[in-house]
Amino acid sequence: MSESLGLTKPLQDAIAEAEELIANAPFIRTEADRLEGYDYLSGRIRMALQTAFDYDLEQPLFINPTHQFSRQGLDNPDAVYFHAYLREGVEYVVRGRRGTSADLSFQVMGGTYSADSAATSLMAFDERELSVDADGHFEFTYVAEPGAKTLIVREVFNDWDTELRGTLSIERTDTIGKARRPLSAETLRKKYDVAARSLTGSIQTWFAFPQFFQYKEPVNTLTAPASTPGGLSSQFSSIGHYELGEDEAMVVTVPRCDDATYQAIQIGSDWYASTDYETHQTSLTKAQASTDDDGLMRFVISERPPGPDGAPVANWLETTGHRTGPIMLRWQQLTRDLTAADGPVLEIVPVAEVASRVPGLVGLTEEQYAERIAARQRAVARRMIS
Repeated sequence: MSESLGLTKPLQDAIAEAEELIANAPFIRTEADRLEGYDYLSGRIRMALQTAFDYDLEQPLFINPTHQFSRQGLDNPDAVYFHAYLREGVEYVVRGRRGTSADLSFQVMGGTYSADSAATSLMAFDERELSVDADGHFEFTYVAEPGAKTLIVREVFNDWDTELRGTLSIERTDTIGKARRPLSAETLRKKYDVAARSLTGSIQTWFAFPQFFQYKEPVNTLTAPASTPGGLSSQFSSIGHYELGEDEAMVVTVPRCDDATYQAIQIGSDWYASTDYETHQTSLTKAQASTDDDGLMRFVISERPPGPDGAPVANWLETTGHRTGPIMLRWQQLTRDLTAADGPVLEIVPVAEVASRVPGLVGLTEEQYAERIAARQRAVARRMIS
């Protein structure tokens, strides 16, 4: 029997440390919270291994690190995320075919998010700045500037049923066509060490990150629309966090914006991650939502169905057992800056009074609501990758 190289020891220790971080999270109130934390931990482990082993600075490719099985950073249910690591001074070629999603954006980041600082956005643009041919193909060259560490691409869908994904690739002009270096014990040791540091670092980061933004705001309030921190191209957002009793509902009213290709609202968990957007309705885009005759979308956030006689309604966002959590509204590919008049207003009302106090509610039968959930499941299966 050959002697173990002990390469996985740093990761083993990091998993044990991460489990302690999860088990002792200050916002855990129920056993359901704790179990959700352990599920969240599985995604962090998965992401850490992917970060360490799938990325290759010499033979880069786009990796999808955030999805329904690896949630982080209040991930957008409407987005498919791609990351590629960069090396300063190196020339890259990005090619693709534009799909029919509402937005395709690119961002170069310097450094990484951590528990005490945010990464720096060095460049951000969307496909409107690219030359796209009649068949949807595009190509651009980028020489990584000083400090550039990561290229992030977001493909965002407003209509889950009709919009289709495109294709995307990246290559280094100086290494394309060359074989990867052979594995060595030292290389693998470094990869397991990177995975270990990434695991505990990501948990600590996303514990701290919402305190910089969402949780600085008073509970049950939403900010006026503002350019999203971090330099996302043409995105405005409104942020806040909720605290609701089982018999309370939050009604969020916001004008439908036709000056943006994409507009949406989502709620999340205290793990600062999306909640189940496949088998529950925890997010809605303007394409999915009902808009009243006055041009306003009225969303109801609650644990129980807020319609007459406890029936579901079209614009219901389910809290899925979470009494507290973050809220975010997003607008993308805007053709103008937004003002406070474009933003949301909210009020807290008893769930039992929603039907009588909120105009324009579109009631659904249980069968109709089940059909909506089935459509969400099929759409996620069709466009998401993991």
